[in-house]
Formats: sequence, C-alpha cells, structure tokens
Amino acid sequence: MITQADIDQEIAAAARQPGGPQPRIDYPPYRSSILRHPHQPLQLIDPESVELWAPAFGHRDVADDEADLTIQHAGTPLGERMVVTGRVLDGDGRPVAHQLVEVWQANAAGRYRHQRDQHPAPHDPNFTGVGRCITDADGTYRFQTIKPGPYPWRNHLNAWRPAHIHFSIFGTDFTQRLVTQMYFPGDPLFAYDPIYQSITDPKSRDLLVAQYDHDLTTPEWNTGYRWDIVLTGSHRTPLETEDNA
Repeated sequence: MITQADIDQEIAAAARQPGGPQPRIDYPPYRSSILRHPHQPLQLIDPESVELWAPAFGHRDVADDEADLTIQHAGTPLGERMVVTGRVLDGDGRPVAHQLVEVWQANAAGRYRHQRDQHPAPHDPNFTGVGRCITDADGTYRFQTIKPGPYPWRNHLNAWRPAHIHFSIFGTDFTQRLVTQMYFPGDPLFAYDPIYQSITDPKSRDLLVAQYDHDLTTPEWNTGYRWDIVLTGSHRTPLETEDNA
C-alpha cells in the first residue's frame, strides 16, 4: 500500500524538476494522472455539431437565485456561510463579461451529493453543492455558499484533499469549457495533496488560493473570500485538462 510518506517523497522529487505554470499531465504522485493522457490521435471538432449532443446544464435560463447555494432547500445548510466573489479577466486585465460560471463542491462535512461518493460523512439534506451565475459587465461573479470540508480519496493510504470549490467557465460553446479549483488560505493539507502539488511552480499554485476579504463579510451572517480567474497571460489561473477529484 502506497503511504503518505511515499507520496511526500515523490512530491519532493517532482519539485526538484523544472516546472511550469499549469498542472503536469504526467505527475507520478497523482496516480490517476495517466487517465488524462490522450490514447488516440486528436480530432478536430465542429463546435456546432458538438452542441447537438452536449449535456444541458440546467433546463432554463440562469436565474439570480442559482448563485445562492444556501437557499435551494426548505432548511438551512450546516456549516460556515460565506460569499465567494471575483472577476473573470483576460491576460490584459480586461473583464470577460456575460460568461457562464458554474461551481460544485462538497458539503461542510466533506461529502458530495453524488452516488459515487461513499465517504462515511453525513449528507446535508439542505445542501446540494451546485450553483451557477453569469458574469456582469465588469466580469464579476458572486456566489453565497457553505465552506466545504476536506475529504479522503483513494490515491494512497490516508489521502485527504484540501477544502476546495470546483469552477467551470464557458466561452461561446461547450468546447471552450475551462475547469479549475479554488482553495482556501492556510490549509494544512496543501503540502500533502498531489493534485494541488502537480502545479510545481509555487507562484502559480498560489493563484489557486482565494484571499479572505473582511469587506465581503456580513455581520452575524457570512464570511467572505475573493478570487479572480485570469484566462490568459503570465498570470493565467492554472486549469485542468479534464475534471479532477
């Protein structure tokens, strides 16, 4: 059985090699990274034909209340209520307006509302953990949600993921979908997580960590975090080639 100590040694060895600003496709400490390798020649895809068969993310236009993950059920979800907001920008700092932003996450106990998640933590009947919004003219998105908990995964013995929120951003069609993860400052699990560490450049990793912003808090109601997403350029947010855990 591969232990955390084994993974720590592999992470340290990978860190001594030259690293880029994006996650490594082939990263030995992240055991399933081989599944992200293409096994067949790449094929050109017509965006319009893809959209005839692509999944539908909702069956209606995006409503304002879909950005509040805390009001989707009859009761109040458990956990730290918080606001997460920021701007979607291009490499020159210009806002990317009217873009679909989707989020999904675990609940406060670190469990997803998904049949494949068999982590023995409680479900929250008042929290589904998915939301979406459209960026405004200034490129701003804003969600109200619950801070997710860390959770175990099966990369190795006693493997735990840091608390995070998945973000998906669409351009003009489904083939322009970009996926990334937002983390929280000061998480003690950063050093042990192969997915986070697969970005071997420390400055690029830091771009995935939100900043606590006290100006976003509401007295006796919510804390606040700010996190911008940069699509191109030297400060580009690290993105996944496919959805990860």
